Amino acid sequence: MKKIINDPFKVVDEMIGGILKAYPQHLKPAQGSKRALVRADAPIKGKVAIVTGGGTGHIPVFLGYVGKGLCDGVSIGNVFSSPSAEDILAATRVANGGEGVFYLFGNYGGDIMNFDLAAEISEAEDIHIEKALVKDDIASAPPEEIDRRRAVAGLFFAYKITGAKAEEGATINEVKSIAEKVIFNTRSIGVALSPCIVPAVGNPTFTIGEDEMELGMGIHGEPGVERTKLKTANKIAEMMTMKIINDLPFQKGDEVAVLVNGLGATPPEELYILWNRTHDILVDRSIKVYKCYVGEYATSLEMAGCSISLLRLDESLKKLLDAPAYSPFLLQWK
Repeated sequence: MKKIINDPFKVVDEMIGGILKAYPQHLKPAQGSKRALVRADAPIKGKVAIVTGGGTGHIPVFLGYVGKGLCDGVSIGNVFSSPSAEDILAATRVANGGEGVFYLFGNYGGDIMNFDLAAEISEAEDIHIEKALVKDDIASAPPEEIDRRRAVAGLFFAYKITGAKAEEGATINEVKSIAEKVIFNTRSIGVALSPCIVPAVGNPTFTIGEDEMELGMGIHGEPGVERTKLKTANKIAEMMTMKIINDLPFQKGDEVAVLVNGLGATPPEELYILWNRTHDILVDRSIKVYKCYVGEYATSLEMAGCSISLLRLDESLKKLLDAPAYSPFLLQWK
């Protein structure tokens, strides 16, 4: 295992230390916690605060989505592990601007347990809490069991649009409503070509042949739906895109935003080759592409592979997607 680290058991704390030193005008630690960060201007009075969190290993998720037009606070766990309730609570207290705190995070058991515990304590302190769970990975459960689906790169769309809604001064119930709308209309699937290595473990998260790929594998190495010989980029794009289209289903005349996401070790060149074919598949089916994002938006350490996410849009979602936002990890975009 070759990694540029000091101590495998200090990776998270040293990483957070480096991030705070890199972006002191953008982020600050939440009082009482080493693993909770908030916007440097938090709390923002009169605004619903959005707090997220999850395990380390997915930058820019989760730390990269704290900023204007995005989230207000974040709590971080060990690599691929849930943040503690104490750290979630610390982020909640500092981010709270008096209009309530909205928890937006992925559908994973440990995250649910700890966010729920933090919510109970926050409510006892008269902080109004609402929440929504992102569950966009179509490979993790069939459509009729959508509530069992895990979150993957579709988190990006939830952060961007929900953050824009909160920035407008919406109520916490309005923020929750738009989050649920985004979650319902987002579908993703990924493909893995190689594993990653958790520093404290020192072994690959899974094994796969040099000439193999696994469709539907999760960002922590969770099993996918099909392992095959490695296919061409066009074939991979067809497999992924058609599974997504058929799941919602997306239909002729729909307008979509598309995310082609690298998992950590996939060159941008390969992502654009994938997008080249994905775009044509959508156009051939009279699905209009409103906006696309190509790059690393939700990673899995050094895993090689990619994911595709589609969000079905209406005019209200397009407006929020176009709203300005800023994070030093992703810079400013509209």
